[in-house]
Amino acid sequence: MFYVNVEGAVYKENKWLIIERSMKEGHAGGLLSFVGGTVENEGNSTDILERTLRRELFEEVGVKVKEKMEYVRNTSFKLDDSSEVIDIVYLCELEEGEPFPKSPEEVAAVYWMTTDEIVHHPKTPIWLMDSIKEAEKLLKNKSF
Repeated sequence: MFYVNVEGAVYKENKWLIIERSMKEGHAGGLLSFVGGTVENEGNSTDILERTLRRELFEEVGVKVKEKMEYVRNTSFKLDDSSEVIDIVYLCELEEGEPFPKSPEEVAAVYWMTTDEIVHHPKTPIWLMDSIKEAEKLLKNKSF
C-alpha cells in the first residue's frame, strides 16, 4: 500500500514558491521543498490529486493557484518507517495570496527562488533539484 503525495511547482514572475520544511516534520525536516501533502481517502472521487494540492497550498502557505495544472513527473520513495510513497508533481501558476508559513508545524519559512538559486542552495535535496529541472523544462514549452 502506498501513500500518495502531491506537490505544486508554483511559479510567479520567473520564481518558484519554495518552503523550508519544519524540523518537526518526520521526513526531510529542514530541507527545501515544494508545497504539498498526502491525499486523503475520499471514497469515489474525481480530481482528487488537484483538489488535494489546492487544499495543501492554502493550508500550508495561504495561497490559491489557477485552475489549470500541468503534470510534471512522479517518483516513489520509502520513508524511514519503510512506508512507501508515490509523489506526483504539478506545475501551477499563482492565482492569489502572498505565501507565508501558515502552518508552522510543517513550514519553517517561505521563499520565492529562481531555478538557479534552488539548484545551488545547500538545503536542496536531489529530488527537488530533479523536479525543479523538469518543471522548468515544461514551463518553457507551455503557454500558461
